[in-house]
Amino acid sequence: MKNLLIINASPRGSRSNSRCLTELFANRWVENNPDSKVHYREVGQEAIPHVTESWIAAAFKPTSLRTEADIEALKISDLFIAELKAADVIVLGSPMYNWSIPSALKAYLDQVIRVNETIEISASDPENPYIGLLKNKKVYLLLSRGNGGYGKGEYYEHMNFQSSYLKTVFNIMGIDDIHEIALNGEAFGGELFEQSMKNVHLKIDEITTYSDVNI
Repeated sequence: MKNLLIINASPRGSRSNSRCLTELFANRWVENNPDSKVHYREVGQEAIPHVTESWIAAAFKPTSLRTEADIEALKISDLFIAELKAADVIVLGSPMYNWSIPSALKAYLDQVIRVNETIEISASDPENPYIGLLKNKKVYLLLSRGNGGYGKGEYYEHMNFQSSYLKTVFNIMGIDDIHEIALNGEAFGGELFEQSMKNVHLKIDEITTYSDVNI
């Protein structure tokens, strides 16, 4: 049985294209992999706490020395990290906000990028210090954007801090099997958006039907 973690980062509900994509992915995945277990993590419509001074102090303190206050400060972080560790497949749906990601998603990632939980840091190798601790997982980035041209070699590639950042942080946490599916042209509609929607649906159908689920 494979565990599928769906993370939704859009603050919008039924009007969110990225939510529609994660819903489609989950439905198709379960149809073709009925033994899978699906867990949802809401980010866009919940108040994800920011990292605080007490959080930092607790996170860098040895587990055996943590007080009840330290444990409380890390409670949400521990929950989010446990969900990531339990997942075989992680599906993240997110819109592009100002060429990057929503602030709630950044707050979530700050909660899960944590020393001795998802990463280790090697002080002896400053050019390559990060050792990811999340292994044997796939990540699918289901991204929506107002315009097109953000892909590799395209005219807005230099402004795409959405997928480049997400790929970087998941890679640093130890996951290198990362796939991006982007829905482009939402703000303009028309042929660009319609064709992009068709392409995205075809890709999701292909992945959920024929992908190698043997993580």
